[in-house]
Amino acid sequence: MKIPISIITGYLGSGKTTLLRKIAEQSTKKIAILMNEFGEISIDSKVIKGKNIDMKEIAGGCVCCSLTGEFELAIKEILETVKPDMIVVETTGVAEPDALVFDIEKELPLVKLDSIITIVDADSIVKHPSIGHTGRVQIEIADILIVNKKDLVTKEQLIQVKKLMRALNKKALIIASTNCNIDTNMLFGMTFERFLKKRKTKHKSSVESFIIKSDNIFDKEKFEIFTKNLNNKIYRAKGFIKFFNGTYFFNYVAGRWQLEPIEEKISTELVFIGKKIEELEEDVAKKIGDCEL
Repeated sequence: MKIPISIITGYLGSGKTTLLRKIAEQSTKKIAILMNEFGEISIDSKVIKGKNIDMKEIAGGCVCCSLTGEFELAIKEILETVKPDMIVVETTGVAEPDALVFDIEKELPLVKLDSIITIVDADSIVKHPSIGHTGRVQIEIADILIVNKKDLVTKEQLIQVKKLMRALNKKALIIASTNCNIDTNMLFGMTFERFLKKRKTKHKSSVESFIIKSDNIFDKEKFEIFTKNLNNKIYRAKGFIKFFNGTYFFNYVAGRWQLEPIEEKISTELVFIGKKIEELEEDVAKKIGDCEL
């Protein structure tokens, strides 16, 4: 029997990790989650925990292109060692998943493609309605479109976002949510008809990332001031930061950010993601250093 495999995609900070948490909480099946991290540290894998969950991490690139071979090996290893009821793949926010979908359907005979789930940040769409090539591909290929963060927009704005999604994708089921708070069982076990052609060229991304690590303790108030003044070229940042009263999970998306206390004692590891931001690394490192106690 072929094992069903679903893909979760969506741009940086749209809510993919939040949805995986919901799946982990609600699932009664044994799920293997294959995560593709952007950057060199596996942040999301330290956050998501749940019953019947096994993980295989791929880091350092885009699973739909540069890591296609490694992806296929990871799937085979999961099938042999974990023996899951289903597999869920989370792509990076800069991934164009059509090549990955093609490989699943044509190159992996032991699995069958179940659903392609794309998460859209409603607030970001309202603020930046011009959708780039990668975002458009993610929306067009979806079987299910989750319009997330509806609480950050008005009812009228939400209607306009849904209209835009329907204009780009005529067939997808569209679900509006806050914090991906949905019944995740509706995402799986559906049958979709697809007509795919493999792209001849790989996409190139201008998205860059860098990582800041430290064993020191930081001043929470100073770090919050640093975050408020973060360079607007940095669209996404996440990771762990150690304050005097414990370690916090830091989650930043386009000017919005949260600090969530966690029980694990983890040293500071922060990844910053944006377009052509490597030149900012030295300045960011210095400013974070100024936040140390």
